[in-house]
Amino acid sequence: MRTPQSQTAPENPSSQSTLEDLRLPVQAKLAAAWTSFMFLYIYVDYLALYKPGFLDDLLGGTVHEFDTGPTFVAVALSLMAVPILMILLSATLPARVNRTINVVVAALYIPVSVFNAAGEPWSYSYFYGLSIGLELLLLAFILRSAWSWPRRITSPATLATTLDSEPQQA
Repeated sequence: MRTPQSQTAPENPSSQSTLEDLRLPVQAKLAAAWTSFMFLYIYVDYLALYKPGFLDDLLGGTVHEFDTGPTFVAVALSLMAVPILMILLSATLPARVNRTINVVVAALYIPVSVFNAAGEPWSYSYFYGLSIGLELLLLAFILRSAWSWPRRITSPATLATTLDSEPQQA
């Protein structure tokens, strides 16, 4: 007597080495990219604290020749808050608005990322070159993902109505 094969057992042994490649929703890709961008953004600022003299300047009330008054702190918070909020917005907004906001914000953050190296000493050019390069790659990924957002040909409601109203073909 033959025993039935388990539903979880592979039908052929070679299929065990094949990985399933699931399509990730665009919203998840964008939220992950903004999360990566924020980690990089924060760590670049954190690692900048290790530059000789940076903490002395910070304690003296200046960062990159700017006074660390209320205006500087508000601008810095705004520059950090936008990408932080983009994580949530990318995961929750409707597709059309989501696409537009991601394209606009990512495009606006390209010059912001490049400006972060302004006034830095040449001895740290590799650090800022690498960090800005990685930020630009993430922004390019965001732009590409949002710009090439897949379009649906018909709405699910129209498709369901069409399938329900069509006569069965024999």
